[in-house]
Amino acid sequence: MSAFGSTRRDFLTSLAAGAVVSTTQAAENVTRFVRFKKGSTTAHGILDGQEIREIQGDLFGKFRETASRHRLSDVKLLFPVQAATVFALAGNYRSHLGTRPPAAHPEIFYKPITSLQHPGDAIVIPRDATNVHFEGELVVVVGKRASRLSVDEARDAIFGVTCGNDVSEREWQNGAAKDVQWWRAKGADTFGPLGPAIARGLDYSKLNLQTRLNGKVMQKDSTSMLVHDCPTALSFISQFVTLMPGDLIYTGTPGTTARMSPGDAVEVEIEGIGVLRNTIAAARA
Repeated sequence: MSAFGSTRRDFLTSLAAGAVVSTTQAAENVTRFVRFKKGSTTAHGILDGQEIREIQGDLFGKFRETASRHRLSDVKLLFPVQAATVFALAGNYRSHLGTRPPAAHPEIFYKPITSLQHPGDAIVIPRDATNVHFEGELVVVVGKRASRLSVDEARDAIFGVTCGNDVSEREWQNGAAKDVQWWRAKGADTFGPLGPAIARGLDYSKLNLQTRLNGKVMQKDSTSMLVHDCPTALSFISQFVTLMPGDLIYTGTPGTTARMSPGDAVEVEIEGIGVLRNTIAAARA
């Protein structure tokens, strides 16, 4: 059963589509957007329980609902937005820093858009990788062009939030095989699972976050414990790099992480958003 209140029936139905969507926070004020594929059609929609109301138009501008309705169990959920740029934060929870002091400003790195992976699909461990870890994270979805914004202006530029997993190969990141940049340690194909839905209207400053490996809780924290909150991170990035609608900011992981192996299943659940579930597979020889 979902840790934040989904029924077992809804949990099992949603797992068939690779996701569970939670509605803990004020459901009437929250809209959940998904991107999905059904047959040859790929579209965005509004998730309403176990039904998707298809929309047409610009997700970040003008769109309208169509007459098309789809059962969640009949579609394939995709990562919910096609980003141009993916940013991520390092060391942004006190529980992850341990004895290290927090950084004075957000520590930013890039993940390639090719690292994004769909809900329900496999995280593939590359050949020669030996120590691949999960990192459950809240992810910001940018809703408008953002350049040199104040923190208050950045708050208004956030379209919504979703779940992410900043998968990391620790040997390539920090071990004996350490690279100069984290280009493969955090950017290998499938190392950025995202979804299942973008929640718009949540108070993302105080959401419960939980990561489970094979059903065991491995990370548990609140987004209220971020060192640099979502508007601060967006504002800081925008001083140097212009963000565009659909761009993503992975905001950092709490607590400790652990190695994943082929055959494992990892779930990132954030209150009011849902569960991002992925299996682990080995690269083909």
